[in-house]
Amino acid sequence: MGAILVLAAVELEARALARALRLPRLKSFSFPAFGDARFRLAPVGLAASVLSARFSALLEGLEHPLVISAGVCGALDPAVSCGSLILPEMVIGPRGERYAAAVAHHRRHVAALSDRGMRFATGALATVAEVAATPGTKAKLREATGAVAVDMESALILRAAAEAGCPGLVLRGVSDDAEDSLSPELAALVTAEGRVRKARAAATVLRQPAIVPKALKLQRATQRALATVADALQWSVDYRAAVEHEPR
Repeated sequence: MGAILVLAAVELEARALARALRLPRLKSFSFPAFGDARFRLAPVGLAASVLSARFSALLEGLEHPLVISAGVCGALDPAVSCGSLILPEMVIGPRGERYAAAVAHHRRHVAALSDRGMRFATGALATVAEVAATPGTKAKLREATGAVAVDMESALILRAAAEAGCPGLVLRGVSDDAEDSLSPELAALVTAEGRVRKARAAATVLRQPAIVPKALKLQRATQRALATVADALQWSVDYRAAVEHEPR
């Protein structure tokens, strides 16, 4: 399989995945990055806001790696539940542009994860510019695109990978289902880089204590979704290691 570059949205996601995969911090980067010489993981911001600033540095020393968009997403298909893995064949961008996952890598992951007994959905994933925060918004997006899930980064990541001549893949875990609403107050507590605004969080809790149960529910769902993604990524790590140790 060769080198792998995993790109998450925010620092919280990247750190959780790095812990689960036991990846060390790469101190040569000026931003949070984890892994080794052949497997790297880093955040690129909400809506891939810092992707262009970090992508070239992350590619340095990696020869045409498999670029994986990893992290959480929201379900659009009512049949897809929280904690499910999304392994889309296609990503639909905000303007309707389409980016296909690398066919060989997609097939290999489908076969391997099926053998491991993991449940996942394929089909299409939609990337949007703003959070799909309500069931109504999700239903309209589902009707317009036919996608099973939604995120804010994967189309941008797959486009960058294609422009660099690299294969692309998406592994996302569902943190909110089609009937869940996402509080705008909670979304405002995280910066574009993925850092929690602690002072604002404290003030929000004091002003709106009813938000605490919502925050805890989302936290649990996010942890479950990221654990699913980490499990899928572990297969990629193990497979790469096995290939590299095969007799030549």
